[in-house]
Amino acid sequence: MRVLLVRTDRIGDLILSTPAIATVRASFPQAHVTMVTSTYNRIAMERNEDVDELVTLNDGTNAGHLGARLRGYDLAIALAPRIVDLRLVGATRAAYRIGYTYRRRWLARLAAPLYVDTMMLSEADPALSERDPRRYVRHEVEQLLDLVALAGARQRVTRLRLDVRDVDRAAVAALPQAPIVLHLGLRWFGQGSSPESTRTLLRMLAELGPPVVVTCPSESLDYVAALDAPKDSCTIMPALPFFQWAAVFERASCVVTVDTAATHVASAVRRPTVVAFEHRYYELNSQEWAPYEVPNVLVRKPASEEPTALARFRDEVVEGVKRLIHA
Repeated sequence: MRVLLVRTDRIGDLILSTPAIATVRASFPQAHVTMVTSTYNRIAMERNEDVDELVTLNDGTNAGHLGARLRGYDLAIALAPRIVDLRLVGATRAAYRIGYTYRRRWLARLAAPLYVDTMMLSEADPALSERDPRRYVRHEVEQLLDLVALAGARQRVTRLRLDVRDVDRAAVAALPQAPIVLHLGLRWFGQGSSPESTRTLLRMLAELGPPVVVTCPSESLDYVAALDAPKDSCTIMPALPFFQWAAVFERASCVVTVDTAATHVASAVRRPTVVAFEHRYYELNSQEWAPYEVPNVLVRKPASEEPTALARFRDEVVEGVKRLIHA
């Protein structure tokens, strides 16, 4: 049996796909499993032994053209509700093709027969969730497990997988044990937060007692350099290689982040997490992309950078950290 899995969007979403990928492996142990990733998210799968082969959809490559070169599969599954992934799966002409989309993406539903034999519908919808905060949306992990079950993959594996190795841990071994790790993605510096507010938050976290380690992607470097972090209690670890970054999280007593891949890296290494979700679409995002199977506190960013709202937001983050590190 030959199985093709496709996910070419974000690193965090690919990490959330690892239980479904492991479920395919456990359900079809003799199958040859190929995974198609993008150049960007490939790193999350490079050590994952649940797949036998990695294929990259390079930047600028037509998904249909790549799919046409991947003929001869018995089963192909698009693990993201994106037309790129669906088009790639469709072009393989695999014997059985599966994908999913959101219930109110009418054009994708109309086009589904061009690409897949079976289209699962997700209940996720930002507008409906904001209108009715009581509306329940399953976590993306659970939706993906249901998706692969449509292909007969029912030997469920629920744990996220990220293969941190001793060499990664050795690279960050000089860091203090059990720090609070604050990951400063760009969303800390606007849209309901600000550089000044984030500087204040960093000092508030440093006053809690445990050492603070700050990580950040390359696009946040200028903001982080201007934070003037207290040198006696904070260590800055900028733009780390991916698995060393995960190893830093693995040491944490608590990870603090905005809604980005850091949330799911922290879940994969089993660390308690405080996540600041964007104000817009909070009701959906805080359900579908919450930390998975780890203790967590979810905070909603304010709708503006009004000082009182920012102060309340910082207090909520700090109280969440206290709750998790003293649990």
